[in-house]
Amino acid sequence: MKTEQLLFYRNYAERDLLNNMMILMEGVDNPPAGSEETDKTTVNKEKTDGTGLSAEQRKNLCTQCLGKLYSYASDNGFYGNLWHCYLTELLVYDENPYTIACEMRGHVEGSLNEAVLHDLQLFQEWFHYDLSQLNREIGEDLTALVLNYQPSQKEAIKYNKFIRREICILAEKLARAENVQDFKLLLDSFYGKYGVGVFGLHKAFRVEGAPDGKHDKMQINPIYNIAVTSLDDIVGYEIPKKKIIDNTEAFLQGKKTNNCLIYGDAGTGKSSSIRAILNTYYDRGLRMIEVYKHQYKELNELIDRLKCRNYKFIIYMDDLSFEEFETEYKYLKAVIEGGLESKPDNVLIYATSNRRHLIKENFSDKDGDGGDIHKNETVQEKLSLFARFGVSIYFGAPTPQEFQNIVITLAKQYDLIGDSPEEEKKLLLEANKWELSHGGLSGRTARQFIDYMRHAK
Repeated sequence: MKTEQLLFYRNYAERDLLNNMMILMEGVDNPPAGSEETDKTTVNKEKTDGTGLSAEQRKNLCTQCLGKLYSYASDNGFYGNLWHCYLTELLVYDENPYTIACEMRGHVEGSLNEAVLHDLQLFQEWFHYDLSQLNREIGEDLTALVLNYQPSQKEAIKYNKFIRREICILAEKLARAENVQDFKLLLDSFYGKYGVGVFGLHKAFRVEGAPDGKHDKMQINPIYNIAVTSLDDIVGYEIPKKKIIDNTEAFLQGKKTNNCLIYGDAGTGKSSSIRAILNTYYDRGLRMIEVYKHQYKELNELIDRLKCRNYKFIIYMDDLSFEEFETEYKYLKAVIEGGLESKPDNVLIYATSNRRHLIKENFSDKDGDGGDIHKNETVQEKLSLFARFGVSIYFGAPTPQEFQNIVITLAKQYDLIGDSPEEEKKLLLEANKWELSHGGLSGRTARQFIDYMRHAK
């Protein structure tokens, strides 16, 4: 099977689909439609091809492959020639020595550059395979829609609209490439612009352990469903938002930057600002990895996986705080600042918390009632984690006037009110009643009230 001849692109997903297509493509040559041999093959269901499959088995395999292409399109939102889209995704998702070198340098020189032509020649042959030949195997025309597929209105799960469109455009260009050198140049350009693999084609990720729980099998898996949030959706807080933007801009420009702690009252937009930063700067190479408290001991391994990639990574820690008995903060302290190995320039830590001092403190820490002889050292230990965040940004609860401004701004965004002062006054009276029984003054409460009013309307 030709897939076994690949030197580099061997880590392809949907392995069964490609292997089954190779069985269909590498069997006996399909005779021209209507020929005597075709008629004999159709009649004699027990006749086998070069792979040992009977005509009936080949027919079943054809319909199975077409069904998988339809499922593939539905899951990914691709359109046009689904066979070409499938092959293109294999090419842009496979992380191997050649694709990662292209991601880092754009164009690769030397032996690697020549060796990859062997693989790309095979892929170009597969691109040129006439999928309509399968109709003779099936006995009816089932490939027409696969060759010009139009997706439904349902949003795809796996890719965002931007990268999905770029993959479909690349598939069309690769199909038109006149030779393997042109084919390769198109891929090199894509790798240099967008990257490759899971980091190139997704925005956000979470760290998950392998099913067997082994530490050396840490997995970085994409998060598919990300809220489409922009900084403009966070009403007010212009100074905190500007601080986040300035720090992130400097990071993307390769300047020396600081880890960032965003702290303050609940429901004020701390986590929303992080999501907004990701959506704003994704197309400039920003990626985000969410890490939970029980995973802090794996941070060194995670950073080691990230430091050699051509992206800017923010390690995101939501609701960061520690009780007195929790010791995970010690791993975090060493990673942020203090270990022998310096943190790579393409990795930054952003954390949100309701606490400014991240480790719970007691009065006994200061007055010595807890029996600690060196009580000052205890206090310094508990403050040291906060001190290692070079940038701290405060999101405070809005004043009543600021809360009302948030409500009015959101209401106008959704056309819930006009410019009439009477309408505003009536809405604000309802908003005040709402916040008294729904968590008090906060941006979150304001948005929940507006969502309620939109539903009620």
